[in-house]
Amino acid sequence: MNDSQNIYDNKIFFEGYRTLRERDDNHNVLIEQPAMAARLPELTGKSVLDLGCGCGSNCLDFIHRGARRVLGIDISEKMLTAAQQEASDSNIEYRRLDMSDLSAVNESFDLIYSSLAFHYIKDFDRLASDIYAHLSPAGTLLFSQEHPLNTTDGHFNKDENGDVISYTVFDYNVPGKRTTTWFVDGVVKYHRPMGQILTSLARVGFVIEEVYEPIPEEWALKKRPGLIKEKIKPCFLIIRARK
Repeated sequence: MNDSQNIYDNKIFFEGYRTLRERDDNHNVLIEQPAMAARLPELTGKSVLDLGCGCGSNCLDFIHRGARRVLGIDISEKMLTAAQQEASDSNIEYRRLDMSDLSAVNESFDLIYSSLAFHYIKDFDRLASDIYAHLSPAGTLLFSQEHPLNTTDGHFNKDENGDVISYTVFDYNVPGKRTTTWFVDGVVKYHRPMGQILTSLARVGFVIEEVYEPIPEEWALKKRPGLIKEKIKPCFLIIRARK
């Protein structure tokens, strides 16, 4: 039995999320997705598992990059319905599964990928172990999540002119459940300090190749100047590791 919250099947949350993701000036489009794409390995002839695949846009992109098979899993029926409608391909399989229990997946993959989903998982040690077991020899793990500075409590500080100058953090070294409001009340996430995340990966055998905290490039700042705050407190953490 798992503790995963299926918030994406909440009608209000889902509609708010889809509206946000359809905008061309959101954080994912301007920062996270370009940074993730730049760190993808060569995918020609490879197999890919997308954990928390959402509406399937990345699954379809992997096929366009030459992947021979993609399995996208998600806990949300609404997300998977959208994926089947908007990102279908004969070499993509979508399956409703909770990534916190991968026992139903009986194959290995050259790449295991996840975009902004791991902060919803309570037991990261188990997840890291499961991912390692489902990777092919020398396979790659590439994932993004909300930055630990984002999953803990804190606030920006402004000067007398109203300009953001710093960020104050609370309870950073206290891991555990955080409940927040995002489109709806009661959204559950799990905070882990950076050291805990890296140690969990290292202990199961991963070789960590890159830890990246992306900041917006100039083209993104021109589109959305407010992203300058990312230079004070990053929203995203990206990690690439290999088996």
